[in-house]
Amino acid sequence: MPLQILAAIFLFATLFVFIQIGVVTVAFDKLGLSQGSAMLLLITSLVGSGINLPLFTVDATREPDPRWAERLRWMAAFYRNLDPKKVLIAINAGGGIIPVAFSVYLLNHNPLSPLIVLAAIAIQSGICYAFSRPIAGVGVGMPILIAPISAAVTAVTLAPDNSAPLAYICGTLGVLMGADVLRLRDVRGLGSPLASIGGAGTFDGVFITGLVAVLLA
Repeated sequence: MPLQILAAIFLFATLFVFIQIGVVTVAFDKLGLSQGSAMLLLITSLVGSGINLPLFTVDATREPDPRWAERLRWMAAFYRNLDPKKVLIAINAGGGIIPVAFSVYLLNHNPLSPLIVLAAIAIQSGICYAFSRPIAGVGVGMPILIAPISAAVTAVTLAPDNSAPLAYICGTLGVLMGADVLRLRDVRGLGSPLASIGGAGTFDGVFITGLVAVLLA
């Protein structure tokens, strides 16, 4: 998939630049992580980005896009009963499970009001939903700077004393909710046999959003 390859190259290039200028270290330091813990989170997220855990299937309203023909063949070796007339809904380990787990960690280690956290996630989810768009044969896309900027502004406004952890939490969970979960009904007609929550193009959106939002907050 050329678009996915380009997205992966862009992500790795961005992370390489961030690491070289110390952005990753600064971002995770603001979240209270040591350099070792930050690199462990980074590595596990990158490795996990290639792991999609199946959840359920929904009926497709459109035939698979021709661009998926080759991928369908090797996907059949990993997912049982893969049906081209259905869309397999999965969750990505690196872009879905790990950000949620880390957000829970931040909630347990920072004095954040549950109501403020829920409000921030709701605001961010609404923004991500409004700016995300289904792309036939690809998935759901969204301008990459919208999420981190809105997450930072939301966090600074609602919790100025704990803006960094709130920016990460609402930034990452807002992308997952607004651009993935709330868009699940749209995947039926995209011509894609697999829709991964936090996967494909959303992974770089979630990861970059988390880093940039923390830096801006």
